[in-house]
Amino acid sequence: MMRKMSMNLRRLPSLPHWLVPSAILRIYIIYLWRHRRWPDLTNPKRFSELVQWRKLHDHDPMMPFLADKIAAKKHVARLLGDEWTIPTCWSGPTLPEQPSWPYPFILKASHGCNQNIICRDPADWESARRRAIRWIDAPYGLWLDEWAYRDIPRGYIVEPYLGTASALPVDYKIYVFSGKAALIQVHLDRQSDHRWILFDPQWNQLSRLNDVDLPPAPESLAKMLDSAEKIAPRFDFARIDFYEIAGEPKFGEVTFYPGSGLDPFDPPELDLAIGARWLAGSISGPKSQCPNRQWEPQTA
Repeated sequence: MMRKMSMNLRRLPSLPHWLVPSAILRIYIIYLWRHRRWPDLTNPKRFSELVQWRKLHDHDPMMPFLADKIAAKKHVARLLGDEWTIPTCWSGPTLPEQPSWPYPFILKASHGCNQNIICRDPADWESARRRAIRWIDAPYGLWLDEWAYRDIPRGYIVEPYLGTASALPVDYKIYVFSGKAALIQVHLDRQSDHRWILFDPQWNQLSRLNDVDLPPAPESLAKMLDSAEKIAPRFDFARIDFYEIAGEPKFGEVTFYPGSGLDPFDPPELDLAIGARWLAGSISGPKSQCPNRQWEPQTA
């Protein structure tokens, strides 16, 4: 399990990135702040280090396409069928004065992560609209150097709310390494006691080992694993997110920088173990020394 974060790291892109103009220096500083150690970017082995390496060097043109929530949903509908996607109530660059779609719904930024608001009734709309305008105005992908997000067209997407009055739907996040689904990260109780547990494809528990209150495997797990591999066959690593609604899987999004590589692991050994999975089947990962490095920490 990842330890609870004291702040939403995705708010950091709103800071002026020119305060630290060197991308590699920004990465070293923020990584040290979160992990209490310098990252090894010349020979990365931990998953958290490989995410930082990707920020600097992996600029696959398919990454922005699949990180765009609108484009990714259309791609998955073509690839797997419309039944795999959550219906889109509306999308666009400018929010209307009043919604023309039914409540409850969830309003999301289509160009970034962790930017979403649940609107259960008309009383929620005006506040949501004011907050969401800031998603468009603030730069995204700069401070955390998440290249894939920088040039995605700014906009919004609205979908029906699939949870209940008291709980969000369970999130199943499939870690795919070189076309092979290897891990399932299950997010629970996001509105109350948010935690996640890591499983392998046979539903063996890998994290939060002292937790005996384990969720059952979703009915559609095999479908999720197979479809995740179809969505991300060309990448060294990608995370494909799903929900299960009435026993059927629904695609959520594609992520290339989970937690921006800044969330500590518990137990810490998972960082190295998951990094080894990435490196074992690496297609385009770090095979040589980090080129054009502008700065690196001095060690004794």
